[in-house]
Amino acid sequence: MDFEYSDKVKALRARLIDFMDAHVYPIEQERDHFHHDPANLWKRWPGTEGIKAKAREAGLWNLFLPHEYGEWSPGLTNLEYAPLAELMGRVIGASEYFNCSAPDTGNMEVLARYGSPEQQEQWLKPLLAGEIRSSYVMTEPGVASSDATNIETSIIRDGEDYVINGRKWWISGACDPHTKIFILLGRTPNDGPKHQQHSQILIPADTPGIEIVRPLDVFHSVHSPGGHAEVSFTDVRVPKENLILGEGRGFEIAQGRLGPGRIHHCMRTIGQAQRALEYMARRASSRTAFGRKLADQGSIRQEIALSFCEIEQARLLTLKAADAMDRHGNKVAKDLIAAIKIVAPRMTQTVADRAMQVHGGIGLSGDFPAAAAFVNARYLRLTDGPDEVHLAQLGKQKIAELSALPVR
Repeated sequence: MDFEYSDKVKALRARLIDFMDAHVYPIEQERDHFHHDPANLWKRWPGTEGIKAKAREAGLWNLFLPHEYGEWSPGLTNLEYAPLAELMGRVIGASEYFNCSAPDTGNMEVLARYGSPEQQEQWLKPLLAGEIRSSYVMTEPGVASSDATNIETSIIRDGEDYVINGRKWWISGACDPHTKIFILLGRTPNDGPKHQQHSQILIPADTPGIEIVRPLDVFHSVHSPGGHAEVSFTDVRVPKENLILGEGRGFEIAQGRLGPGRIHHCMRTIGQAQRALEYMARRASSRTAFGRKLADQGSIRQEIALSFCEIEQARLLTLKAADAMDRHGNKVAKDLIAAIKIVAPRMTQTVADRAMQVHGGIGLSGDFPAAAAFVNARYLRLTDGPDEVHLAQLGKQKIAELSALPVR
């Protein structure tokens, strides 16, 4: 077992660190102030495209797409990409500069793995080029969508078209002016097993019948410019060629999409925890209270030591999950994928909370990254399935596996 990064990854990390230092950290506050200004609602920070162009010129582009995707991929494994995702994740939203942000990454993987040549030409190529953005449309207000077999939005064949009707919510990126394509999971009713009654279909964002009902706020922020919207689909008609892979293949596609996405989310949030720890250590070294530096307080040292231990544990577990995916595939690695999805956001919440406490009142503000990391980790515990679903599935799997072992 080798815990060292390969020379290729070391070189990419060094280039990425230099790029972040030169182009990302210096504009973080400017970008955030722009997006928090009500006058700029649903507008993109003007510097975004310039940084994307620099990243592409630097060869730091589409790094997320695993090597098995051939011509579409820069050739990295999940294990090689994981530490790069951690670096990008240190600044929330920075992964977009490298065309490595959700939900586009998952949508590009869907199109690269399952899309027809025509679908790839029309939608995958502009996504890979960073010319457009996309949304993944699954969750519904009327059903418990953590059990995706409950999804009710209908996809009904009508001659040469499919007609979509239903209401969705928490659709990330739906309000972004650059979002041009939706991938929707809906029901194509049949008499088969319940996991073969859903399909995924491509819907251009300007198709008649689509209505952005409202943006949904997260802790009183609408996360402009992408947002998370409630969206209705009323007699939305698209050509039959927009169906991905075939009727009844929706869950097959979803499982192929979610494994890598969960690893990406976890590594990004580990990057946020690492950054919060670094801020916490600097604050402890520079702040004096009651005649002593915070760094001399035993309780502060314990908080920093525990945070270091917990970050290392989560990072190693994530790397192990990424390695298992590379070696054995997403299905075999599902226990490790579930484990890290449970562990990483909870860990980041804990570390960010400690960092806020060490900073005092200013730790709750946007002057320091800990507060944003705390909020991001909290809603990540619901993204791609709530903790409870992962815990239930992982517990069931381990009970069956471990109880079958011989007694020793």
